Amino acid sequence: MNFENFFWILQIFIAIGLVGSSIAAIRFKNLIAAVIAMAVFSLALSVEFYVLQAPDVAIAEAGVGAGLTTAMYLLAIKNTTDEEVVE
Repeated sequence: MNFENFFWILQIFIAIGLVGSSIAAIRFKNLIAAVIAMAVFSLALSVEFYVLQAPDVAIAEAGVGAGLTTAMYLLAIKNTTDEEVVE
């Protein structure tokens, strides 16, 4: 197997991971599971950036997209309640 075949096989796996995690994030009813699916999407996207020889963008995507954004969503979910507000 030469490098070009490996590159395209890796591209296909990353594309499948991106599409699968985005569909999972939309379809999950549990918010925490949806946030984890979004984190997987960001990690797959950072791998794609790294493969496309943009390591600085990959590091930023992994740090901000997968790390910081996931933490913010989880804190927001933790601080919400599922009670209805009656005025």
